Amino acid sequence: MVRAKSNQELTFMRKAGIIVALAHRAASAAMRAGITTKEVNDIVEDVIRKNGGEPSFKGLYGFPAATCISINSVVVHGIPDDTKLQNGDIVSVDIGASYHGYHGDSAWTYTVGEISNNARELLMIGENALFEGLKMVKAGNHLTDISHAIGEYVYAHNCSVPREFSGHGIGTSVHEDPSVPNFGSAGHGIILEEGMTLAIEPIVLAGKPKIKVMNDGWTVRTKDKSLAVHFEHTIVVTKDGYEILTAWNKEELPDNG
Repeated sequence: MVRAKSNQELTFMRKAGIIVALAHRAASAAMRAGITTKEVNDIVEDVIRKNGGEPSFKGLYGFPAATCISINSVVVHGIPDDTKLQNGDIVSVDIGASYHGYHGDSAWTYTVGEISNNARELLMIGENALFEGLKMVKAGNHLTDISHAIGEYVYAHNCSVPREFSGHGIGTSVHEDPSVPNFGSAGHGIILEEGMTLAIEPIVLAGKPKIKVMNDGWTVRTKDKSLAVHFEHTIVVTKDGYEILTAWNKEELPDNG
């Protein structure tokens, strides 16, 4: 069941979103050659806890860390470990935090040093795809209006999306109804209502939309070893559009409500 959130619920979700944004700022600042993905994960977890949150992903479905950190051809669910980042890497960091039981979720793909022109173009396509989807968010639109906008933009730029992953509803659980695919026809699915909260997250592949799960049961790679990027924001539907709850332009946590 998909329902709009109350004002009090949205207050908690805004705070969760700010914590996620602060954690992303810290992750972005840490991106350098030589740092390990575990060190980045520890930085993120520390920021989440120091700001009164809990890491949403730690223990979720058995995942062992606070963040998913996915490098180059890793699509999603990379487990932080002793792998050192290298110059030229692109690194997707997926962060979730809860505050008073309500979650925020955002992923972003960062660069380490100088990256290739192809990688830079892929990052631009991935980020733009997110905002193309968000253009279709407002009360009265269909859910798949978002999906269609994302997919059409990605395909027009000769890239692909893995069909196994999608955006989702979010609230007292990290993953709630509805599923928000990154492809498909417009004009289908639920009608968006004010107060609904969604995590919109295009995952864009430079190559073919074929993936494989590695032996750890979590790490997902592109089958053709092409690069992958991941961009995600948690938003709330408004009458005329949307509010990004995980935006980076919020400087500090508001007073406790």
